[in-house]
Amino acid sequence: MIFINRNLTLLTDFYELTMMQGYFKNKSANKSAVFDIYYRKNPFGNGYVVVAGLEQVIDYVLNIKFSKEDIDFLRDNFDFEDEFLEYLRDFRFTGDIYALKEGTVAFPNEPLLTVKAPIIQAQFLESAILNIINHQTLIATKAARIKQVTGDDGISEFGLRRAQGPDAAIFGTRASIIGGFDSTSNVLAAKKFNIPASGTHSHSWIMSFESEYEAFYEYARCFKNNIILLLDTYDVLKSGLPNAIRVFKNLIAENKKPKKFGVRIDSGDFAYLTKEIREELDRENLYEAQIIVSNDLDENLILHLKNQGAKINAWGIGTKLVTGDGNPSLGGVYKMVAMENKTGGLEPKIKISENPEKISTPGFKQIFRIYNKDSGKIKMDLLALHDENFLGSENICVINENISWRKINLDLKNYFVKPMLEKIIENGRRVSEIFSVCDIKKYCNEQKETLWDEYKRIINPEIMFVCLSEKLFNLKQKLLNKSY
Repeated sequence: MIFINRNLTLLTDFYELTMMQGYFKNKSANKSAVFDIYYRKNPFGNGYVVVAGLEQVIDYVLNIKFSKEDIDFLRDNFDFEDEFLEYLRDFRFTGDIYALKEGTVAFPNEPLLTVKAPIIQAQFLESAILNIINHQTLIATKAARIKQVTGDDGISEFGLRRAQGPDAAIFGTRASIIGGFDSTSNVLAAKKFNIPASGTHSHSWIMSFESEYEAFYEYARCFKNNIILLLDTYDVLKSGLPNAIRVFKNLIAENKKPKKFGVRIDSGDFAYLTKEIREELDRENLYEAQIIVSNDLDENLILHLKNQGAKINAWGIGTKLVTGDGNPSLGGVYKMVAMENKTGGLEPKIKISENPEKISTPGFKQIFRIYNKDSGKIKMDLLALHDENFLGSENICVINENISWRKINLDLKNYFVKPMLEKIIENGRRVSEIFSVCDIKKYCNEQKETLWDEYKRIINPEIMFVCLSEKLFNLKQKLLNKSY
């Protein structure tokens, strides 16, 4: 697919290319390096993120190719040497990538994705894959928050017209479905990802007829089995609702009762109006009629409406979902954690900062997720070096960096351990299974069920422990001490 059939090889920050030429010239281009993508703080004040965008990362990585036009552009406009530009003609990714499956719940400071490749290749991937993972993970997480408060209600993504361009709209739709949404108004995204499309009609449809009733009736004639009528073109309770009820009752009298029918409003006091609408619909024995609302909704407003007893069956969410309102960037970073040394082994690397939260965790790592055997809920995540193996162990010593003075010896008789990072690309070739967006959504729903309710709170959630193995903790301390 290559992002709607485009060559995105030059979707990179300029400094990636300057570093590549530097590696090429000093003969270090083929040294193996390991880079992690991770983020430092949960967005929206949430207790977790939903990982998304991996399929597009794979698509991008496997289709990197510097075209003649790309190379001519670099030669004509920048100070790149001919020998390096000739090298780019045959540039391909030949390394390995490990990642959390799309739809996995994840937590701060643990790798969402790890690249192990010649440094000139690993470096080049930084900008594009951060762009992909940061965006889709952010939107999938926002969608999961909204789904948390809507519960069993229907939710549809309406963000096309407010997204920051076509790519944000299309992949924002994809991420919203992964996070828990049921459908989208975006027809192109529905086609590309084989997901349900939904929508009703606009105010202009009503205004194009002599009367509101005629507009409703003609719409019902066009769409016999799915009739949702928009009530607030003129007056919801005095005009829109009586005319909609008249249409529904006439259809029933004519033995043309639709399979799905209802009303939608996108303005006014939703709590008051929906209670009035529900009361009137029920009075007319239209118990099956759905009430749908839309208009700058988010998880916080929905929570308030539910607390006020609003009678709403389905929600259309647009602007505040697709723009990541309240937290416009995930803030994921791409840091080197190991590099090949003179003897050919991988030497752990650490990035140190005056800000403690910006100090990286060194080494080629694996995430071990520890679950309670009885409940199936997550106890904690454990970061360990890639060659550590706790499967079959009787106990594990883990260290939480926030309380590093206290080691936790975890007796595994009550828990089971699962490694989470899976190899998705090996030697430049895909080795992972392809999943549909709906399959990823199903997996994401299962993942969210592994979280205790305390971690899913919309406000002030509990924070998941992401601990270090004793071996990894000691390595990090050794590198920190060595630097001073």
